[in-house]
Amino acid sequence: MQAPGEDIGADLARRLVAEQFAQWAHLPVRLVDRCGWNNRTFHLGDELSLRLPAARWYASAIEKEQRWLPVLAPHLPLPITAPVAVGQPGDGYPWPWSVCRWLPGETAEQAPPADLPRFAEDLADFLLALQRADATDGPPAGKHSFHRGGDLAVYDAETREALGRLEGEVDTGPARALWEAALASRWERPPVWVHGDVTPSNLLVEGGRLSAVIDFGQLCVGDPACDYGIAWTFLDAEARAAFRERLAPDPATWARAKGWTVWKALIVVAGLPGSNFRQLALWRRALDEVLADESQPS
Repeated sequence: MQAPGEDIGADLARRLVAEQFAQWAHLPVRLVDRCGWNNRTFHLGDELSLRLPAARWYASAIEKEQRWLPVLAPHLPLPITAPVAVGQPGDGYPWPWSVCRWLPGETAEQAPPADLPRFAEDLADFLLALQRADATDGPPAGKHSFHRGGDLAVYDAETREALGRLEGEVDTGPARALWEAALASRWERPPVWVHGDVTPSNLLVEGGRLSAVIDFGQLCVGDPACDYGIAWTFLDAEARAAFRERLAPDPATWARAKGWTVWKALIVVAGLPGSNFRQLALWRRALDEVLADESQPS
């Protein structure tokens, strides 16, 4: 299976820049290693980056990031993606695209932080600051955010399909119970800002510390529970405890965070259409972690 956007190469990116931004046409364009699933990302010289959506359903993020990231940035304790310009469709490429400031560092996936509990606390502080920012007029969760920040019930049918496919392969009894518990509550407070894709590939590390947060394509306002799934996809037990203590979520929100994690893990492990097959090992581990965590006293 080919990942979205694998036919979007540096030559196309170079031509788009030359046609639309003459001031940067002389700068080299280089594909970023491990540039993600939703976008193809390129270095543009030393100080800029290009983000080209990999498919139509990711293109709506460009306008959203251009509109809201400059508003949010002053309220956050770490640098975030900083849009500089927006490109238009051209040269056979059909969607808007972004020019952004390049943020130094390596992803947490590539350069695991030296002190994972401290990393977890820094990430929690970032998410709490994001949630405190004024969410008035922010984009409500929906299709544009792949329903991150919204109601987990949107994914009920495919979660149950995955559970059916995985009978005998994984411990579906506890997974089903966890899913039911997650569906049993809703976010009853005013909506808050939600990143929507808090993964190791979107968290930058410098000097062993969390240094920046990138890729806000699923940004929305709603329920923050989906942003807590990194507790099981990346953090170990000690760091997970530090993360939860710093966030201080109510038990129902933490249960929904587990629900978001088990949904994604199940559909990837079951190989449902649209899941990222390249992340199979990550999501198998996440499923093991969240089920083991569920069996421990709260």
